[in-house]
Amino acid sequence: MILCFLCLLWIAIPTIVNILDLFLLGISLGMDCLAVSIANGAIVGRWSNGIVWRTSILFGAFQALMPLIGWIAARLFAARVEAYGHYIAFALLLVIGLRMAWEGLHAHDNVALDHRSLATEGTQEHSSLNVERLSTQLLLAVATSIDAMAVGISMGLTGYNTWKSLVLPLAIIGLTSLLMSLAGFWAGIRFGRIASTKIRPELFGALILVLLAVKVLLAG
Repeated sequence: MILCFLCLLWIAIPTIVNILDLFLLGISLGMDCLAVSIANGAIVGRWSNGIVWRTSILFGAFQALMPLIGWIAARLFAARVEAYGHYIAFALLLVIGLRMAWEGLHAHDNVALDHRSLATEGTQEHSSLNVERLSTQLLLAVATSIDAMAVGISMGLTGYNTWKSLVLPLAIIGLTSLLMSLAGFWAGIRFGRIASTKIRPELFGALILVLLAVKVLLAG
């Protein structure tokens, strides 16, 4: 009985570890969504199902779509870079992680086109970046999902070779980002400006991405 249990555990561990990696990846990519949603929640100041759910769904959808675009690009050139795939994936994840850490440390400086700056500008009386507008929500969804495209490229070079293999990763990434966006809105509405200026989730996401980069390099 014990032997059977150990055999089943031995078989299941790789799958469990893989799913855990995907959740960690989804969390790291969702950190930008969380940060921007906290700022949006502080700006809106109330729970509006239309604003909150539409923005969160857009964030989740783009976080799932961008890796697919990156994966397609990677598969087009996979044959040419196959020997160096793990090194490229390592470099991409490392660069994204370091950039995310930099943004986390400098997110509150007056830097143009910073994700949070885009959201914060919506508070200005005559700003065209009103976070309640669909156009602004789409802009923020694209801005927070650019990193996911690079992750999709790394996935295309590290064993995700078929459309079928992408279903679970994209579903986890999209759902995780959606839930983190909802949580961000709640935190921003509940705790207001304190949450939007003190919480820096990008640093945690950066750490996850760097650790995943090291794992990819060692696995290669």
